[in-house]
Amino acid sequence: MIQLKSPREIDVMAEGGRILAETVAMLAEAVKPGMTTADLDRLAEDFIRSHEGAVPAFKGLYDFPASVCTSINDEIVHGIPSRTRQLVEGDLVSIDVGVRYKGYYTDSATTVAVGEVDETSQRLLDVTQRALEAGIAAAQLGNHIGDIGAAVQGVVEEAGFSVVRDLVGHGIGVAFHEEPQVPNYGKPKRRERLTVGLTIAIEPMVNAGSAKTRTMPDRWTIKTIDGSRSAHFEHTVAITEHGPRVLTRRA
Repeated sequence: MIQLKSPREIDVMAEGGRILAETVAMLAEAVKPGMTTADLDRLAEDFIRSHEGAVPAFKGLYDFPASVCTSINDEIVHGIPSRTRQLVEGDLVSIDVGVRYKGYYTDSATTVAVGEVDETSQRLLDVTQRALEAGIAAAQLGNHIGDIGAAVQGVVEEAGFSVVRDLVGHGIGVAFHEEPQVPNYGKPKRRERLTVGLTIAIEPMVNAGSAKTRTMPDRWTIKTIDGSRSAHFEHTVAITEHGPRVLTRRA
C-alpha cells in the first residue's frame, strides 16, 4: 500500500535528507586512490552519527553488515565495504547511503571517478546523472511512474547505454522500501499516478554494456553479466503541488 506523507512528514524527511546530502558530498570528496572501501564506510558512519538523532539506515537492514554500499566498476549495487579492497586510479566507485532520522528514511547514491578515468567511463557518469535529472523532472503531479521510467530510459538509450531492469527505485519514508516500485524504464502514462505526498527514491542504474546482471556468492553484490562498467545515481524525491522536491540535494 502506498503511504502518502503530510507536509510535516516531508519536512522531517528533508531534515534527514540534508544530513544525507552532506554525507554523500563528504564521501565523494574523500575518494582517492589507495583508500579502502572500509575507510568510506567508517567515514560515513561517523559523520551520520555525529548528527543527533541520525543513524545509518543500511547497517543491519536485511542484515546488511555496513553503513554504505560501495560498488566498484562492474559492480552495480550492494557491494560490501572491505578493509582489503583498495581504490585504484581509473576506478568508478558507486556509493549508496541511507539515513534514518526521527523515524523516517532517505536514500541517495553517487558514482565517483577515482582520479582520471577513460572517456567511456566519464560519459557513463555524465549520462547517468542526466538520466536521474530527467527522471526527477518527470516526477510531476498528475504524471505516472511510467513517465519517470520513460524519461530515464530515453536519456540512457539515446547515449547507447543500457538500463538495468532487474533493480528498481522505490517508495520510501516510514519504511526504507515502500510501494510503489519505480523502474528506470517504461512508457508514459502507465502505472501509478503521482500524487501529492508520495515520496520515492529515483535511482538510475546504467551499464555501459548489457543490462543483464548476476549476483555474487556473498548474496549482496550485483554485477554486470558481461563485465562492463556501471554507474548509479539516486535522490529521494517528494511529489508536491509545486513540482518535485528533492529531499537529498545538497544546498
